[in-house]
Amino acid sequence: MADGFSDAAGFLTRDPAPVPAPASRPVPAPGTSTAGISVPGVPVPAARPGSPVDLRRRLLNEGEAALSEEDMTALLLGFVLPADPRALAQAALRRFGSFAALLSASQRELRGVPGFGTQSIAALKLVQEAALRLARAEVMAVPVLDNWDRLLAYLTASLARERIEQFRVLFLDAEERLLADEAQARGTVNHTAVYPREVVKRALELDAARLILVHNHPSGDPTPSRDDLLMTERVRQAAECLGIVLQDHVIVGNGRHTSFRREGLL
Repeated sequence: MADGFSDAAGFLTRDPAPVPAPASRPVPAPGTSTAGISVPGVPVPAARPGSPVDLRRRLLNEGEAALSEEDMTALLLGFVLPADPRALAQAALRRFGSFAALLSASQRELRGVPGFGTQSIAALKLVQEAALRLARAEVMAVPVLDNWDRLLAYLTASLARERIEQFRVLFLDAEERLLADEAQARGTVNHTAVYPREVVKRALELDAARLILVHNHPSGDPTPSRDDLLMTERVRQAAECLGIVLQDHVIVGNGRHTSFRREGLL
């Protein structure tokens, strides 16, 4: 019994066995960083010129004017493609001619570019839609007729590169603010059927006071056709009967437009 007690007492009074220290991790020396994490005051190594990292830094530090159309295309594609997208950007621009034309291309056309898949096409369509929504918001923020140039820029971005005719109506309130921009019909490469009764009916539903008709000519020539003149007059008459003003009819071409009111056609 005494021996057992002595053993227990000795156990309690002995120094514990040393615990192995955890493996030490290297401490970064001053002026360095680990795991790609930036350290304040530490210079970041230069990226390869033209790489996605370089393009992002140039965009944020120097602004969008520092990027060419090829740079912009490569940077955008770089967000969704694992490999260097420069070659794909060059091929896409050779095919479509410009960054704007690339954004406006249809999904079917984009799928014709070798290397373009769902992710890259979705990225392009997202940017296109974001640009249109921003332009539309700017148009809606102020009376339309006080910012005609901004309206034309929005209409051109929306319709200038459409491959088929599209007829749209801008519905304005009594203060000339945009209530809605709605597509009424889509047609063929050179014709769209428009029904004045439907246009006026929708204007009444929105309590619109003024209308601006808009359609595109895929040929690029915004000169009004005889059918354009006749259709405009029919809509004007139908709207006038209900006290609604047909403010204008704008035809959008490729980089050009025609305003019926400014041309004395309305």
